[in-house]
Amino acid sequence: MPEPLVLSERRDHVAVLTFNDAERLNAMTQAMGEALADAVTALRDAAGLRAVVLTGAGRAFSAGGDLGMIGERASEGAAGAKGGGRRRNRAFMRAFYELFLSVRDLPCPTVAALNGAAIGAGFCVALACDVRVAAREAKLGLNFNRLGIHPGMGATWTLPRLVGPAHAAELLYTGRILDGDEAARIGLVNRAVPREQVLDEALTLARAIATCAPRAVRGTKQALARSLGATLSDQLGFEAERQAECYESSDLREGIAAVREKRDPRFRDD
Repeated sequence: MPEPLVLSERRDHVAVLTFNDAERLNAMTQAMGEALADAVTALRDAAGLRAVVLTGAGRAFSAGGDLGMIGERASEGAAGAKGGGRRRNRAFMRAFYELFLSVRDLPCPTVAALNGAAIGAGFCVALACDVRVAAREAKLGLNFNRLGIHPGMGATWTLPRLVGPAHAAELLYTGRILDGDEAARIGLVNRAVPREQVLDEALTLARAIATCAPRAVRGTKQALARSLGATLSDQLGFEAERQAECYESSDLREGIAAVREKRDPRFRDD
């Protein structure tokens, strides 16, 4: 029986999802996307889950879209718009994006652990996570234009929001490959560490998130996701509503007690 294309492991309040096709550098196929979406669905309502780490088996996070699949789409495209190829490719790609970007549907924060190469659509999945830890020697880039294809998987939406329009334009136009250190300098990843420390660093970050009040963290994730499309007045209303909800929780009372008693809080998510 073949190994699952996505492994899921629970470590107390943290789950680790691993792309598991190391021989092919975790190239992204429809089957892998379906496996990831299934894993995300299983975790979405998991009791006690407070953070998720996403990484890759072997020496890569993901080398990007499977070239065989892209070749099939190119053959389909030969039919052109009049032959329906463009319509079929558009529908296929939109559905393909949704499978991998399902990581955005998780209510808890996500941490991408970039243990090696994260290229093209593979890097886009990392950009869809809330925070990123990369190996210093990792090769990171959005090489769509160099391959002859328009960026996809949300690249033109996530990238300028992370590094600004100028950096985004350069990286998308040229397909230039960065290492982890440069990616950290421009804010593309949160930090760069030696390759052997990437998963441990990501888990440390995930556990730090998990020590905070879960309801407050989930609300914060929602607030950050909506902030760029909201006015200040709208955002203040959202924050006031979320704070009002927290005033009803025992976790807030526990947080206040912990400060007064000079100890770590023990949040129960209620």
